[in-house]
Amino acid sequence: MSNIVKFKGANSIVQNLKSRSAVVGLIAIFSVVLGACSGGPGPGPGGSDPNEVAARVNGTEIKLEEVEKAIKAQSQGEETNFSPLELASARLTVLQQLIQTEVMFQKAEKEQTVPTEDEVTAEMNKRKTSSGLSAEEFEKQMKAAGESEQSWRLNVKKEMALQKLQEKIAGKVESPKDSEIESFFTGNREQFKNKRGAELAAIVIDPVNAGQGDTTTNEAEAQLRAKEVGGRALSGSDFATLAREFSEDLETRSRGGDWRYFTEDELKQAFGAGVADFVMNKMQNGQIVPQALTLDGKILIVKLQRKQERDEDLTLESPQVRPRITELLINARKNLLWQSYIALAINEAKVENILAKKVVDNPNELSGARPASAATPANANTSANTNTAAANTNTAAVNTNAASNSNSNAANTSTTAARSNTNANSGGNANR
Repeated sequence: MSNIVKFKGANSIVQNLKSRSAVVGLIAIFSVVLGACSGGPGPGPGGSDPNEVAARVNGTEIKLEEVEKAIKAQSQGEETNFSPLELASARLTVLQQLIQTEVMFQKAEKEQTVPTEDEVTAEMNKRKTSSGLSAEEFEKQMKAAGESEQSWRLNVKKEMALQKLQEKIAGKVESPKDSEIESFFTGNREQFKNKRGAELAAIVIDPVNAGQGDTTTNEAEAQLRAKEVGGRALSGSDFATLAREFSEDLETRSRGGDWRYFTEDELKQAFGAGVADFVMNKMQNGQIVPQALTLDGKILIVKLQRKQERDEDLTLESPQVRPRITELLINARKNLLWQSYIALAINEAKVENILAKKVVDNPNELSGARPASAATPANANTSANTNTAAANTNTAAVNTNAASNSNSNAANTSTTAARSNTNANSGGNANR
């Protein structure tokens, strides 16, 4: 990796960091569902009627075709290998997510956070431009995904409405008092050590269509995009601008690529000793890692923001400590507030889950036998396939258990958030 002029492409380094997703935001589950749920009718797996009503939310119908489309998009074709029991389970999981999305969109309408048609048009044009595709190629990909201009417009509108709603609700959270900051610091001193390591920025290229403004939907497209964007970054193009245009991740895109801090040990665990040594001993602040890295299946173009050369104990008087604790407490409280808001909205809504009722009324109609002609997929159990259909969207941030989660107080939530990070170097990014 001594050559930092030529970007070598997505397969140069392939390392996975287990359970360290840095690309999930509070609204990610909604984005995933929105990106895979609208479109023209078509026959569902197993011969189901796509025009069948799967659920109603305050009288608004959710058709089975939306459920089937989401399953197809997120399982990448594996739904043909699902047994009837597995498919039924996947449908219920996806439907629950669709119900949540519809409930929250209706709340957005009541709270007047739905964007204007001009705002939606501007966002659609922005996404078309940032895709780097010609109009013909963009239209071709839309058609392949089963999207029309009208259905995509509705998706974008809902996504923007939910983002605005979340921002409006989060505005109720106030800054913590000095006494709260001092108490937090006293109880979490081990978290406030600057350990030797590096703060990184990243442009995320996702080979899977996760519905977050993705413009690459398979491995080949993702590798080509990573090589193109990586080359531009190495040639001197502004990294933050590239991140805002090309990062297929809501959080890093909104922050101009700002990601998180890695201790040296975390760098070794994530990317291997060779990469850690290169970053810590051969790179200078502001340089781009000359090879694409991968994390949790996503391709990363990485920039070294700054290095911490040696371990250092921090105090409350250290410049970054109070701002960091303030951000941790505010973010944790926003998270708790949003979870609780979702739980209440769902409780208040009149939801008719027709699909679930059919299962309850006819529990013995589903066969667990897999069709003899179907190949057995690697993730052939019900749980795994259900997770595939749900797109592994880390629903903890917005799942239907939010009501029980809301029993935790803000201080405990804040402590948990801080303890999930191993150092204080992240500035505001340690939670990412």
